[in-house]
Amino acid sequence: MDFKLELILLPVSDVDRAKHFYTEQAGFNLDVDHRAGEKFRVVQLTPPGSACSVTIGTGLTDATPGSVRGTHLVVTDIVAACAELAGRGVKVSDVRHLVDGEWRSGPHPDHTDYNSFADFSDPDGNSWVIQERGYEAMA
Repeated sequence: MDFKLELILLPVSDVDRAKHFYTEQAGFNLDVDHRAGEKFRVVQLTPPGSACSVTIGTGLTDATPGSVRGTHLVVTDIVAACAELAGRGVKVSDVRHLVDGEWRSGPHPDHTDYNSFADFSDPDGNSWVIQERGYEAMA
């Protein structure tokens, strides 16, 4: 039996502000923006290339806006991904990697899987970790 993760709820304080951030700055695709009355709205957004989406809205969760931490986005080139986000106005941390349990600046020198990281947050403080996997050096 497969158990596929398809949707994560993100608590936000302002749906339109968050929608703008995720579509215009983070580059997510807008899949759904549906209202059912004044107290229910669902906005589903999907990162490019992802099989899992996030949903923001009203009437969906009682979690505190900004309380989701460390949701991972996996990319094949962390430097390019961070540059793309920064180019759209997202405040992205510097890329870092671990060596013997200590953080070092920049991507892992060998670009080994799961060893290079950066992060950013949405306007409410929900945080995201960018992690590199499957890097292939350009010839």
